[in-house]
Amino acid sequence: MPSLYQLEEPLPDLAEPVVIAAFDGWVDAGGAATTVLEILARDARLVATFDPDQLFDYRSRRPTLMIRDGRLAELDWPEITLKAASFEGRDVLVLTGAEPDDRWRRLATATVELLGRLGVAQWISLGAIPAAVAHTRSVPILGTASRAGLLRGGVLPGPAGLLKVPSAALSMLEMAVSGSGVPAVGYFAQIPHYVSGEYALAALELMKTLEQHLDVELPRGELVEESRQLRVRLDAATEADEATRAYVERLESMGDESRQPAGDDLIADIERFLRDRSADGG
Repeated sequence: MPSLYQLEEPLPDLAEPVVIAAFDGWVDAGGAATTVLEILARDARLVATFDPDQLFDYRSRRPTLMIRDGRLAELDWPEITLKAASFEGRDVLVLTGAEPDDRWRRLATATVELLGRLGVAQWISLGAIPAAVAHTRSVPILGTASRAGLLRGGVLPGPAGLLKVPSAALSMLEMAVSGSGVPAVGYFAQIPHYVSGEYALAALELMKTLEQHLDVELPRGELVEESRQLRVRLDAATEADEATRAYVERLESMGDESRQPAGDDLIADIERFLRDRSADGG
């Protein structure tokens, strides 16, 4: 079977690079994590590409067809790339793209091999998940770590206790890399479950968390202005709808008291919230 990745020669000269990884889809709510990596990779150098034919089911993740004036012009295929960048002298490798459909274990083996060739010193996963949080409060960040003491910026590992959820390819890679001896952490933003679409507020908070972890200043692109505009729109929408306003206020009070609702209570709240909006024509 052909190799799962192809290197771009010559390889860059890297000093203990840190990998920052994120895939779209699962655990990328609001596109927060992939937005951060898109910004970091804008002027980055391509290091490796992964074979899409071995990783993607094109019937479930179809390539985008561009049609210009009735002519079939080009196809935009899903991809996974590894790019190198440097920020204030800190070498960073950006691993991002579409979450693969197939051959996760082969991808893990290939990734561990590739990172070993590049002398990677640490792995950082970025993600975002829907949660019972209010957009009017700071974006909470949950952490994962292969051992105690790796998380920075006041981020704590969580949630406490045992949690069983469908895995993401990103988490599988984090486990494989940490199993090879490379220290690994993950930072996951919690975004309001009642918000749809891109969530720049979470992307900005993830960028700030990365800055604290790496102790460097990173480019923020348009995130600051996009976050400001999004907050204005969400505040206006909340103020205009009584049911939404009451629900956000309840989430605020729970956040201020540093507690989350019980699962059954949250489900009942969401169902009631949706019923009220449906009755109001929302």
